[in-house]
Amino acid sequence: MAQTGELDIDFVRGEFPALASGWAFFENAGGSQVARPVIERMRRFASQMRVQPGYPYGVSAQAADELAEGQKALAAMINAQPDEIVIGPSTTLNVYVLSHALVPLFAKGDEVIVTNLDHEANNGAWRRLAEFGLTVREWRIDAKTGELEIDALDSLLSGRTRLVAVTHCSNITGSVNDVAAIGRKVHDVGALLCIDGVSFAPHSLPDVKALDADFYLFSLYKLFGPHLAVLYAKREHLLGVKGQNHFFIPEDDLARKLKLGGAQFEASGAVIGIAEYFDALDAHHFERPENDRRARLERVYGLTLGHEARLSARFLAFVASRPEIHLIGRNDAGDGTRAPTFSFTVEGRRSAAFPPLLSHQKIGISSGNFYAYRYVEALGLEPEDGVVRVSLVHYNSLAEVDRLIAALEAAIDRPS
Repeated sequence: MAQTGELDIDFVRGEFPALASGWAFFENAGGSQVARPVIERMRRFASQMRVQPGYPYGVSAQAADELAEGQKALAAMINAQPDEIVIGPSTTLNVYVLSHALVPLFAKGDEVIVTNLDHEANNGAWRRLAEFGLTVREWRIDAKTGELEIDALDSLLSGRTRLVAVTHCSNITGSVNDVAAIGRKVHDVGALLCIDGVSFAPHSLPDVKALDADFYLFSLYKLFGPHLAVLYAKREHLLGVKGQNHFFIPEDDLARKLKLGGAQFEASGAVIGIAEYFDALDAHHFERPENDRRARLERVYGLTLGHEARLSARFLAFVASRPEIHLIGRNDAGDGTRAPTFSFTVEGRRSAAFPPLLSHQKIGISSGNFYAYRYVEALGLEPEDGVVRVSLVHYNSLAEVDRLIAALEAAIDRPS
């Protein structure tokens, strides 16, 4: 049992089979590696419970119980109730379904506000509401900082505003937006707030009640789990929106009204493995047992946040030492205002040139616009080439960061 107050990185890495390959994975914002308990749960579900869950016979009932266990664990993670979350195939599809479910509650001339910072998942579906007669207004980044200024939202909000969609954390810059403050402004005009937490949840623990979020979204395949995503909605909103499932699904069936078609049962059965992974970290690092799942997660996240801050400081020191590197976003870490996702350009070089050079050394990074096309374009960059992105999570080690730095230095110094 670790007693140092720091994350035991060797123990953590032992929980991710893919890390034994020798690859250093630094494209975690696009999808993390999968924790061992998740893999074991998926294998078990597929081999022993490959049935339609919820029917009145033993194995089917057991399958339904395990799906419910995963739902309950996810709800505890974000401080919600189990019937306030919907598990779907992706955040993009969850937003698409949600937007269509809200249409009957809006009228022509009502307004929605989107940003040119967000990933397209929490962007495109809301913009398409213009097809139903709604007015779409854009909250634009500050050209100098590349970030959203909260005061700029004031001129966009009005009595006609019905919904504001904004990201909790940019998948390009790693900058964390003060969504609690944004939410207060949004709610003051009687509008709804939809928060994209995909790039936030792997690094910091969301609390949807403290944020007073109307809707909150995150993706499990970026949280060490299966390729699924979560939509949280306040219970009153779930009751009020129009069901998008089959016509015979009752409007008060919160579990199914926004879930289209059958679930990916093997993946859904593995969801509880995410909680089991975090429980393993808690048991390894803390002597005192804690019965409350949310409390266990809070102290584990405290460890992972500290470790990620050390990784970030090492990488940002390197960036500061190379004038050819133009970092997009904030150049500090450890104060809770940014996640360890770093995007940059290199003067005189195409971003697409770097991933292949590092791939030869079994270092995985990527380049492009990462579905934040509007943001990269607003920065004055070519969206197709975009930026180089390096995104860390807590299973990355300082030794891996040093490998990355050496490889990037060699790639930058290589004649173009």
